[in-house]
Amino acid sequence: MSAPAATPIFAPGENCSPAWRAAPAAYDASDTHLQILGKPVMERWETPYMHALAAAASSKGGRILEVGFGMAIAATKVQEAAIDEHWIIECNDSVFQRLQDWAQRQPHKVVPLKGLWEEVVSTLPDGHFDGILYDTYPLSEETWHTHQFNFIRGHAFRLLKPGGVLTYCNLTSWGELMKSKYEDISTMFEETQVPALLEAGFLKENIRTQVMKLVPPADCRYYAFPQMITPLVTKH
Repeated sequence: MSAPAATPIFAPGENCSPAWRAAPAAYDASDTHLQILGKPVMERWETPYMHALAAAASSKGGRILEVGFGMAIAATKVQEAAIDEHWIIECNDSVFQRLQDWAQRQPHKVVPLKGLWEEVVSTLPDGHFDGILYDTYPLSEETWHTHQFNFIRGHAFRLLKPGGVLTYCNLTSWGELMKSKYEDISTMFEETQVPALLEAGFLKENIRTQVMKLVPPADCRYYAFPQMITPLVTKH
């Protein structure tokens, strides 16, 4: 294993949250990598997986909530679907500026929402969305593996309309789990993710997953497993 891949994403006790909002978003010249505070936030190789998440979130049409904009890979795919509105939460100043510029060129209405999701989602009404795509970057070592659960337990269920679909990922966590604790990605999801979904109010029979083959580049710091998993979680 190469040295970069062996370097932990977070040092013990590290917390990027205070500096994240104003930190420069470093998109490389080829627009294939995004780093913030030296963290590998997103890379272009993820595109097929991001498109799968986008397809899941937009499968019911209507109004979509996307949490985290990144490189607009999923967002651009959502805009290709037969949706009505596309609400997007983004906290980083530089990424939000890119979101605002991007929004002006899209075929469907975009509602950019500035701030950490913790600040924004509490202002959003119950039963407002037909689909939710949650894909934000962990901002601390403490929440590396758990930040998505705070959103799922506290907000995902109430924000969805009945019949609405939640999809999400935490590749920075799942990549580490598949490297250190699991060999089967479906088992990883069942053991580490499903309990929080059930606790949030979703029913076991409404939690499905799709696994795709996708081999990351050898220099990817956060994901090495040759498969990705897409959750499709429906509110009854």
